[in-house]
Amino acid sequence: MKQQTFGAANFEKYGKQTRKGKFLEEMDAVIPWQELVEAVEPCYPQPQSAGRRPVGIERMLRIHFLQQWFSLSDPGVEEALYDSRAMREFVGVDLGEERAPDETTICKFRHMLERHGLGEAGISDGERASEGEGVEGIDGDDSGRDDSARGDGMSTTCSSLVLCSTW
Repeated sequence: MKQQTFGAANFEKYGKQTRKGKFLEEMDAVIPWQELVEAVEPCYPQPQSAGRRPVGIERMLRIHFLQQWFSLSDPGVEEALYDSRAMREFVGVDLGEERAPDETTICKFRHMLERHGLGEAGISDGERASEGEGVEGIDGDDSGRDDSARGDGMSTTCSSLVLCSTW
């Protein structure tokens, strides 16, 4: 386990696990991350020479899932990573050591998924994970789904999860 920096340390005396935090913990446990990473890996850019190294595939997938679950745009998810400790912990961003991926990196990852037809790869895995485990939804029900629509007719939870957005 990686040691926490002072920036990520929690010095708060009082706290409560939020519904969002609980939901993200449950999704972390039930989604087959390694299988999804293996599906994306052949299409993900490999560093050719000196320069900035790409952000890890699992981290980018987690960010992409946050976008789907919480109806966040590329700039919105970047901002949410700075605002929400629960989201940072889910993604694995330690602001004491690194920045959260910027909106351009997030946008390029989403476009890469679309370009390689990986958008449908996560539907069956996401549905199996949430429905088979009896995961409690963000709104507190036991169905594993938040029935509020995003405005484009898609549910925002794992039951209708798609890897690439349709926006």
